[in-house]
Amino acid sequence: MSFLFVLWSACLLDLFLGDPPWLPHPIRLIGRICETVENFTRQLPFSKKNMGRLTVVLVLASVGLGCGLIFSLSLFLSQLLFWLAALFLLYTTLAARDLICHAIRVHEALVTDLVEARQRVGMIVGRDTTKLDEQEIIRACVESVAENMSDGIIAPLFWATCGAVTGLIFGGVWPVICAGTAAMAYKAVNTMDSMFGYKNDKYLEFGNCPAKLDDVLNYLPARISGIALVVAATMGGSMKQSLLILLRDRKKHASPNAGWPEAAAAGALGIQLGGESWYFGKLSRKPLLGDALRPPVAEDILRANRLVRDASILCLVLFSISYYCFVSVCTG
Repeated sequence: MSFLFVLWSACLLDLFLGDPPWLPHPIRLIGRICETVENFTRQLPFSKKNMGRLTVVLVLASVGLGCGLIFSLSLFLSQLLFWLAALFLLYTTLAARDLICHAIRVHEALVTDLVEARQRVGMIVGRDTTKLDEQEIIRACVESVAENMSDGIIAPLFWATCGAVTGLIFGGVWPVICAGTAAMAYKAVNTMDSMFGYKNDKYLEFGNCPAKLDDVLNYLPARISGIALVVAATMGGSMKQSLLILLRDRKKHASPNAGWPEAAAAGALGIQLGGESWYFGKLSRKPLLGDALRPPVAEDILRANRLVRDASILCLVLFSISYYCFVSVCTG
């Protein structure tokens, strides 16, 4: 059960500490690795797609090697250092507190300063926020909270659990090693998608591989997130409406995954998400998710936070029970 102890400890650490800027963060290091590898592969005589594919391989190999060295060295030095290293790596793959706190800061600014609210929501969305009105800021914030629940919370937990289950084959400390490495590998792919996944001349072909791989790795977590949000709506929304909108609108989104949590959240809150947005000076018309049963209000940001919190706890319990069942089966 050592993996479950590390998993729950990592979640509690993220809940209380978040991502302080003074703390060295592996994800920022992965970002620098991505930049270095990109600069190298772009000098090679390959097509842009093959440059992107090689970049994915080299970044994942670097992350895997780095995790292996950290675990090997810490285990060699002391058991305590090994568990602290495992806890730190898993904790840094989670972003629940930061996601919720960013949304709260947007909500606080909406009450006093619309310009400040635009700036704050611009920190968590990719669209142009300089001309958004109050309802558009609320929709953008709720969309970001719902979508990033899958990327920043559920997917790392899911892949960590999958890694731990794989590690059961070898026994000993391998479930913890495989869990931390799997979660970090997922974050590496997610980071590459955020850096290379733009549909412009520079990255359209180069970023094709990381973007598709990110879609594959988020396929199950996104669907788990959507279903968990529906269940969580029993405590803070309309479960029936959330389920209806999820089933109806989940495939409308341009992303094969983002529509699941966004549609479920829209239904639970009784508001409509999507619509027109500006990206780098270009108008994007996104499909509408949900029914406009009422106009969005600032309180919807806090309601979305509570939905994500409850759904994330539900998933953590589900993953823990699943792992416990696998342990029971493996140990006879």
